[in-house]
Amino acid sequence: MSDLDLAPLRRALISVSDKTGLVERARQLVDAGVEILSTGGTLRALNEAGIAARDVSEVTEFPEMMDGRLKTLHPRVHGGLLGRRDNGEDRSAMADHGIPNIDLLYVNLYPFEETVAKGAEEADCVENIDIGGPAMLRAAAKNHAWVSVCTDGEDVDAVLAAMEAHEGHTPLALRKRLAAKTYARTAAYDAAISNWFADTLEDASPAWRAFGGKLAQPLRYGENPHQSAAFYATPENRPGIATARQVQGKALSFNNLADADAAFELAGEFDPADKAAVVIVKHANPCGVATHDDLAVAYEKAFAADPISAFGGIVAMNRKLDADTAGELVKIFTEVVIAPDADEDALSVLSGKSNLRVLLTGGLPDAKQSGWLTKTVAGGLLVQERDTAMISVKDLRTVTQREPTEAELADLMFAWKVVKHVKSNAIVYARNLSTAGIGMGQTSRLEAARLAVRKAEATAQENGWDEPRTQGSVCASDAFFPFADGLHAAAEAGATAVIQPGGSIRDEEVIAAADEAGIAMVFTGMRHFRH
Repeated sequence: MSDLDLAPLRRALISVSDKTGLVERARQLVDAGVEILSTGGTLRALNEAGIAARDVSEVTEFPEMMDGRLKTLHPRVHGGLLGRRDNGEDRSAMADHGIPNIDLLYVNLYPFEETVAKGAEEADCVENIDIGGPAMLRAAAKNHAWVSVCTDGEDVDAVLAAMEAHEGHTPLALRKRLAAKTYARTAAYDAAISNWFADTLEDASPAWRAFGGKLAQPLRYGENPHQSAAFYATPENRPGIATARQVQGKALSFNNLADADAAFELAGEFDPADKAAVVIVKHANPCGVATHDDLAVAYEKAFAADPISAFGGIVAMNRKLDADTAGELVKIFTEVVIAPDADEDALSVLSGKSNLRVLLTGGLPDAKQSGWLTKTVAGGLLVQERDTAMISVKDLRTVTQREPTEAELADLMFAWKVVKHVKSNAIVYARNLSTAGIGMGQTSRLEAARLAVRKAEATAQENGWDEPRTQGSVCASDAFFPFADGLHAAAEAGATAVIQPGGSIRDEEVIAAADEAGIAMVFTGMRHFRH
């Protein structure tokens, strides 16, 4: 067979949960001389629109029953989809048992993912597990040598266009593409179901794990121009890049999306009802983070933390973008701005930077919402829960002679939220609810502490400040200090308080070093590695 091998299309079976565009497309099929078979609510919708359609039960001679659970699971349906038109035994069996050819199958599945996303009861979720739909789709896709299989309206449009171009026939190349898409769709559907079951059973490591997603957009390339890439949306109902509406700017790249996600997830750590938060990210790491009652001031503080790195960065915020903040944003080159929403005046200001990508997500990610994160390794997937662990001031354990002051506690809690989103090894200095220096991705904790100080010193020199902002700051470490040298580096940087998990065999040495330096130190009892 060649890609130009044509198959006639004379009979279609249509059974859809999403009836958008159903009547118009069915009418075009009828006008093209196609007989339509249908079921349940789809059949009623077609007949009410004056479109002649036969009930599948007329073909099967078996009534629909069990509240629609049993209607298409019948040899006369599956035989019509699976029968090989060029196989004598298949043709003979179909003739002997009254099995008609079905040349087009248009089925979209029960809305299981949407039902789960709405938080429906378990019984409702189970009732929205489609059985007949996937079975028919897989059968039709297997017999793509003769059958066109459609999982959404766009597929039907492609078939209609092909029929017009080929006098009522469809080319093999199209049928192959539709079959490939169908198997991916049913795989993603089954993945959503199996993961839902695993969640309800609280099974963190089921024997088989599958993930699936729908193409959100093809990307120009991956991290580098020689790598192909695409963005797929999963069923997870989480505000962010998957829900974002791009209101202006150039097409988004792989790196844009990865950095925007990192920035927005950190912004989601801060309650917008409490304070406005602004996060600036460069190459997946925050370079400036600040909170304030006023969004524009929060942006100015975050930018001042590391103006050099902020150039060409990603800016995320936890509140609706206003004109004052937009006015500050456009003063330098920024790749992406991502926010829950923006007012019209802000969008007007940003429109002057036509290449600036602006994403409005419609909401803020919930830092407490559980979910699964995946990472590919050679030959497999690493899967883990999202890091949703949170602490409050009452969870802290002071281990030094000096207790932290109220102002230090506020900065410590702020820094702890930030360090959770910094690549390990990670050190964050913070002062007045703004980052003062960030050291990330180092092979030793001491080097991370020193890097943060060097960046703070460079920022001070760039701005003509008398001293780096690490003077009088607090220090957060994503994991314990294995030696006292990291604590010494924090003291030399001017930190007055430290927050860290604790748990090192040398904790007593580190505590003694803190006491000697007059530093208050608290243990959290948890770490936040991020690789």
